[in-house]
Amino acid sequence: MRSIWNGAISFGLVSIPIKLVNATEHHSVAFRQIHTEDGGRIRYRKVCELEEREVTSDEIGKGYEEPDGTIIPITDDDLAALPLPTAKTIDIVGFIPAERIDPLQMDAAYYLMANGVPAAKPYTLLREALKRSGRVAIAKFALRGRERLGMLRVVEDVIAMHGLLWPDEVRAPESATPDASVTVRDKELDLADALMDTLGEVDFEELHDDYREAVEELIAAKASGEKVPAPPAVDRGGKVIDLMSALESSVRQARASRGEEEGEGEAEQLSARKRPARKTSRTAPKETTGKKSTSTAKKTAGKKTAAKKSTAEKTKTDSTTKKQTAKKASPRKRASA
Repeated sequence: MRSIWNGAISFGLVSIPIKLVNATEHHSVAFRQIHTEDGGRIRYRKVCELEEREVTSDEIGKGYEEPDGTIIPITDDDLAALPLPTAKTIDIVGFIPAERIDPLQMDAAYYLMANGVPAAKPYTLLREALKRSGRVAIAKFALRGRERLGMLRVVEDVIAMHGLLWPDEVRAPESATPDASVTVRDKELDLADALMDTLGEVDFEELHDDYREAVEELIAAKASGEKVPAPPAVDRGGKVIDLMSALESSVRQARASRGEEEGEGEAEQLSARKRPARKTSRTAPKETTGKKSTSTAKKTAGKKTAAKKSTAEKTKTDSTTKKQTAKKASPRKRASA
């Protein structure tokens, strides 16, 4: 990893020489601008407006533009001479619990590397102190022409620093709230909870950039002269205009994608359990059905008894025994009647 900044961490009177390296990297596919007619590269040239000629990087400096268009030149020496203690120092100003940091303030992430053997001991001291306290350090530092806030925390055996936006750089969320005033029902929240439970937790190691892979396949196909692969059809289902139906369908699809077959109707049952009126309407048919099944069973038993009697009349084997059996069965029927 290439160092992008050299300086020191100021921890009270302790100074820790460090190197700053980027902790993240981007893997997106980069494109060039081309002329669509002939494929030629489109390049940007830096031209001086007064001389109307292209200039090199060595001839380019900084300047501040006044409202009237006047340019005030600012050199690197001017900036280096500013009385700014954080120009080459990450100045720790305090320690707070990590929960106090609003994720909206989080910016780029860096690793702080001990610069040289003498820095190993104070670096380790600060790292272990952060671990034991369970807190993070808030610091000020200057990078790329401006002073910034930073949060120092321990990642495994390395001190990492997250750049933080200044509080006045975070916009208020009021302008992003929905305009309409709506009410969410408990049944909708229950289904939303069921959907969240079905989707479950996520393993970041299993996630990957589908778009980047598709772009790489497209580039490979065009480079080899092969046919560009058609995108797979995505079945989003029918248009659902009811929120409850959308939630129930989402739960079913989530369970199907996870290979779960049991409990596919749990969302509907959860919704039905909270509708007592429908429960009452379903009770009466159950009783009627039970009576019908009882009378049907009696009729069936009667038919079977009649069939046995006809068989006994037709069969003349052991007639004496069957007559006695018929006489014994007769009083029981009278008693039950």
